[in-house]
Amino acid sequence: QVQLVESGGGLVQAGDSLRLSCAASVRTLSSTVMGWFRQAPGKEREFVAAMDRNGGSTYYADSVKGRSTISNDNAKNSVFLQMNSLKPEDTAVYYCAAGGLGARYSAYEYGYWGQGTQVTVSS
Repeated sequence: QVQLVESGGGLVQAGDSLRLSCAASVRTLSSTVMGWFRQAPGKEREFVAAMDRNGGSTYYADSVKGRSTISNDNAKNSVFLQMNSLKPEDTAVYYCAAGGLGARYSAYEYGYWGQGTQVTVSS
């Protein structure tokens, strides 16, 4: 059974850091690209970051570029999102996703999703 489980969310103050984790099942890790998306109340799900597990290339939304780093640990079947200098506008539910070759910025390119973890940044 394909499974992605996120953790690491919480309530923090502006300027703080968080590290989100995504534990993936073995089948999920046959996917080439791992991504993070977020969805704030009343808004559409938006791309945050992605990583090509084969070549290590990374991709970031302009809104988090320079403040966030996506990484993975193949031995632990996990992918991470380190977020620094958090802002109130980063408040959202963050989702981990797995996609095939070529998946990048669109949620439609990802076939597997976790349940999400809430990140709330207070001002």
